[in-house]
Amino acid sequence: MLMFDTVATGGTFDILHKGHYALLLKAFEVGKFVIIGMSSDKYVTLKKKKITNKYSVRLKNLKRFIKQEFNKFNYSIYELNDFYGPTILTKEIQAIVTTETTKENCIKINELRSSKDLPKLEIIVVPLVGDKQGKVISSTRIREGEIDINGKKLTS
Repeated sequence: MLMFDTVATGGTFDILHKGHYALLLKAFEVGKFVIIGMSSDKYVTLKKKKITNKYSVRLKNLKRFIKQEFNKFNYSIYELNDFYGPTILTKEIQAIVTTETTKENCIKINELRSSKDLPKLEIIVVPLVGDKQGKVISSTRIREGEIDINGKKLTS
């Protein structure tokens, strides 16, 4: 397995679920140090996303989740006000862990990095996590009471 000194990943991390676990697991597997970008409240509003928790709560929950699930301390959390965050600012980041849904944005990041004479990031795509019916587990479906954080169906 490839190992990188520094990798980046990101998300809104509103209601933490199995999909977030898979994304972070891969980031910690391939990165000696992980930079986690988390959407600011302003950026969430700009993207017209509905969330349950404000940034401060999401930050606290994400730190607790990482400690409980991975017992890792080799990371930092960066407040994102756009998709790019620190990925276009430093050559220290070598790879980005993403899902198929945001892979296109990672390609745009690499284009911008090239224009700034920064090396391209290795793009590592983590499959989306589905429930037993094959539908993607998401914070939206959890918020709507359709499934729990593990993708178990709650409504009929």
